[in-house]
Amino acid sequence: MTRVPRAAFAWVTKKLKGEVALPLCTTNRINMPDVAESLLADGTADMVSMARPFLADPEFVNKAASARVDEINTCIACNQACLDHTFQWKRASCLVNPRAGHETKLNFGPAKKIRDIAVVGAGPAGLEAATRLAERGHRVTLFDGASEIGGQFNMAKRIPGKEEFYETLRYYARKLELLGVDIRLNTLVDADDLVAMGFDERVIATGVNPRTPAIEGIEHPSVASYIDIITGRVEAGRRVAVIGAGGIGFDVSEFLTHTRPSPAEDKQKFFDEWGVDPTLTHEAGLIKPDPEPSPREVWLLQRTDAKPGKGLGKTSGWAHRASLKHKGVHMMGGVTYERIDDAGLHIRVDDQPQVLDVDTVVICAGQQTRRELADTLGARGVKTHVIGGAQLAAELDAKRAIREAAELAAAL
Repeated sequence: MTRVPRAAFAWVTKKLKGEVALPLCTTNRINMPDVAESLLADGTADMVSMARPFLADPEFVNKAASARVDEINTCIACNQACLDHTFQWKRASCLVNPRAGHETKLNFGPAKKIRDIAVVGAGPAGLEAATRLAERGHRVTLFDGASEIGGQFNMAKRIPGKEEFYETLRYYARKLELLGVDIRLNTLVDADDLVAMGFDERVIATGVNPRTPAIEGIEHPSVASYIDIITGRVEAGRRVAVIGAGGIGFDVSEFLTHTRPSPAEDKQKFFDEWGVDPTLTHEAGLIKPDPEPSPREVWLLQRTDAKPGKGLGKTSGWAHRASLKHKGVHMMGGVTYERIDDAGLHIRVDDQPQVLDVDTVVICAGQQTRRELADTLGARGVKTHVIGGAQLAAELDAKRAIREAAELAAAL
């Protein structure tokens, strides 16, 4: 999974190299050519095995051999469409390459009729739509009000253990460049603009807005959205309550309780946090976990009585929960939010009132679709295609957003 550093367990193979005469192959979290080459060069292994990286980019080897490494669609080890699918008896695919496992049905051949197409929104759905449409030969203009591409990926890449999203954005940026997509950042377009420009098709991928729950005192100075916290617009205090224990709540809690470099970037930090002994001095190479202390005390809260993180990935949810447990995060379910004031966050659990004396309250209470543009165009009878978060705001689902974009691009 992504929180594991690249080639973190190749040391096992290297240790065995000195004990056996047979050629040895190493594997796990080797997702770019330079990582593989370094393991061969330093004698760690005789061969390198990859699996998920070839789902992410079946042209991986050809691109590496032809000095096009910057064009590789890097595996981010999220497990969401490969291992999670496999363990649920679904067809294995890939979040960053939805064509994986669907090669006979999802194809991007030359378009029969070249169209001028506007894609509004440069988040995951918009990036996939723009690149796939341009790949088919369409003339694509990509609009976004931000100063950089990426949308929600620009927050995901800042989460400890999700740094691989930097690679995904590098890949899309290179594809847009190679395909000649007309990129217009810092540009907010409205319905009049899209009609006046005379596009043949309009793809709306405007994403989501954070939902603000109806809690008394929600405007208190101590309250911040998850966007404020992750982007650094607001610095969280020493004691923090996180409202909402879905995927975003877990990500924010990881962000609040880790320092950089994160364990995903520093092998020794990873080994310490998870109790791995690479010297094999201890039995089975396991020692008592010794995670770096959290810089904050965090309460992760949810309204339901369900297990916190129940909706997380099948193969990675346990690690998210364990990681926050390592950091001493208080996970509480069955919470009723009463109000927020100078005393902190007033809640009720099992009908018993409590006050959490916190400095910051972070709202991670879901999202709402940003589809005003699509609705305005629709009301005027202008045909649009709505994808990703703008179509359905059900947590942040990059897998669905990218798949929808790919399927639309194949159909236009």
